[in-house]
Amino acid sequence: MNKKLLCAALLGGLGLAQAASAQEFDDRWYVSGSTGINLQDKDRGTEDGPFGTIGFGKFLNQRLSLDAELNYQNMHKSINNNLWWSQYGASLDARYHFRNADSKWWPYLRAGLGWQRHEEEYVIPSPTSPVDHKDSNLALNLGAGLQFDFGRTNVRAEIGTRTDFDDQQARIGKQENQFTDTLASLGLTVALGPEPVAPVAPAPAPQQTCADMDDDGDGVNNCDDKCPGSQAGQTIGPDGCPVPVSIDLKGVNFDFDKSTLRPDAVAILNEAVEILKRYPDLKVEVAGHTDLCGKDDYNQKLSERRAKAVYDYLTGNGVDAGRLSGPVGYGESRPLEQTAQTLPGCKSETNRRTELNSL
Repeated sequence: MNKKLLCAALLGGLGLAQAASAQEFDDRWYVSGSTGINLQDKDRGTEDGPFGTIGFGKFLNQRLSLDAELNYQNMHKSINNNLWWSQYGASLDARYHFRNADSKWWPYLRAGLGWQRHEEEYVIPSPTSPVDHKDSNLALNLGAGLQFDFGRTNVRAEIGTRTDFDDQQARIGKQENQFTDTLASLGLTVALGPEPVAPVAPAPAPQQTCADMDDDGDGVNNCDDKCPGSQAGQTIGPDGCPVPVSIDLKGVNFDFDKSTLRPDAVAILNEAVEILKRYPDLKVEVAGHTDLCGKDDYNQKLSERRAKAVYDYLTGNGVDAGRLSGPVGYGESRPLEQTAQTLPGCKSETNRRTELNSL
């Protein structure tokens, strides 16, 4: 009988533990307390009397709560009010609540296991009578109740039984191996900590459009990009397509047979420096040229000196040398104006120049 009852209680508790609810619930720890009347099993030979409990617990989900509880009761022996009898113990109880998220009151079922200790006096035919008897044993709690939600404080009205598996209690007549008391109580639970805050749903991620995306990383959004396959290092126009970038050094000319930069050439080179800084991926060749006067070997070396003068100016003003190819001298091999060496016009200032050619 005892084993079957315990197994049923354990299986019931496991079934309750599997119950889950997707709705929100207050999962704060709470303290609890109750008082009521203990209607004793008549086979105990004790009178009915008050009892009290104190404990703590929490809701594991919307419908399942778990409580650890201490209890105490002190009665008189019905056969002799001068003999005392008391009992105290501890239990772990699960309550399954039939409730919805917006419920303010709801019924529940209770099941739990506990440990009880009783102490009593009883009479025996001996000069030492009355004598004391103390013992501890397992107990099973079953019950039902109503819970009323007042916010932080809840009220419980409950009725149930506690089966005390005691086969040693002293009594007159046939010895029992268990006693079942009926308990009716009114109690409170008080939640600890701040009020729970309803979870805030995360804001939806902003919907991206082509105006927010730049797949090729060229700085032009996908909506406006007409050339979506741009390569790194290319100079890109506002439509996303590569555009040629040329640096016009027209006017960077040299005096006859000189490789020294003139003031007008310096002003033009300063503009070239700004353009190169504006387009950090642009690489150029520094090329020097001469007019058609003089010998080829001499003009070749003169063109190299002129290219070197421009190269040094650019690197000296913050242009990374890794972006410059050269300096390269082309001598008189690439004239802009064709003049005969036998004529005075062979000294063409247009041909005495340095160029930056985009690579």
